[in-house]
Amino acid sequence: MNMRLMIVTAALAASVSFVWAQAPGTPPAPASRPATAPASSGDFKTEQERIGYAVGLQFGARLQGVDLDAASVTEGIRDAAAGKPPRMSEKEIDDALDALRGQFMNAVQKAGDTFLAENAKKEGVKTTASGLQYKVIKSGTGKSPKASDTVSVTYKGTLITGKQFDASDSPITFGVTQVIPGWTEALQLMKEGDKWQLFIPSKLAYGERGAPPDIAPNSVLVFEVELLKVTAK
Repeated sequence: MNMRLMIVTAALAASVSFVWAQAPGTPPAPASRPATAPASSGDFKTEQERIGYAVGLQFGARLQGVDLDAASVTEGIRDAAAGKPPRMSEKEIDDALDALRGQFMNAVQKAGDTFLAENAKKEGVKTTASGLQYKVIKSGTGKSPKASDTVSVTYKGTLITGKQFDASDSPITFGVTQVIPGWTEALQLMKEGDKWQLFIPSKLAYGERGAPPDIAPNSVLVFEVELLKVTAK
């Protein structure tokens, strides 16, 4: 396997953690544990069989929602592990991996669209003209920032599955326009002392590029943001 293919394959393997069949807002089962009761160790004759099955569970759990032929996946793993020449040209491999990436992106986009459509119906959730959704958790009485201002906030960020990808250990300070568009818009609607839950469409977050390794392309992001202080420049 050439170096370029190794890099692309590794990147795709990392990105599959974003694709699983889960109801919106429901945390996925940990990848290290099967969703159903494990088979008895007596079902496997060798340690290699047990290891192979465990690897298969890990890989398969991260591919739910993606249309792949399991037999072909197994064949590719066997050929690569045995050092056999690929049965496809480099271009064919690249084209296939591009198609796989497209499936990942479509799966994440569909999950995000479904989540936002259902979330918009929930009590207390408001939707702006841009598609940003927010819910007021706590109301403040301070001033609202302008685009040129600096703000201090605390926050927590999760995927729609509930998986946390970031959080502030202490207040952080930055310019209102130095963050993703969904944040820039929301901050200017908030007041000092406000604590909001933000539901940010991918087009107002990281879009098709994502923010590897934690945020897949086309991901909807959920944040809890508390606006502590506004400083005018």
